[in-house]
Amino acid sequence: MRGVYGATSLTVLTLAALTLATPARADRCDDLAKQLKAQIDGIGIGKTAANMIYLSHPAAKALRLGCPSRTVKNEIYGQASARKPSPEFQDLIASAAAIVFTIPKPDTLRGVKRCFGRVGILRGNDIKTRFRRLDMRCTRTKTDASISITRDSSE
Repeated sequence: MRGVYGATSLTVLTLAALTLATPARADRCDDLAKQLKAQIDGIGIGKTAANMIYLSHPAAKALRLGCPSRTVKNEIYGQASARKPSPEFQDLIASAAAIVFTIPKPDTLRGVKRCFGRVGILRGNDIKTRFRRLDMRCTRTKTDASISITRDSSE
């Protein structure tokens, strides 16, 4: 009798495990990259390495999407090919940040313009600012400018 109950309970557990198992699903970061590609014209998805998805766009020299980690939820990094970023580059970064962080695009565009506007002689070439619960860091070198937008994982 004991063998029959053991086999029956094992069969029931196996069937329960098979019916309750969720189907395989892509990573949330991959979903965000596909969403960026679908909503912003000209974005291409490149390689994924070390929690980063490399993207490409004609307005940006470098563009990447950082996946969630212990300290940040997501990150958008963009590098412009000129010392003064073009309006197309600023619009691209604002659009990507609006999609990733679910904030209205006019707000993110205002934050991006504010960050790049503060870079200069008076405040220096490395600016950290906070806008709408987003941490923005704009840097400028002799040849290019870059911006990194993150949100702390506690928010």
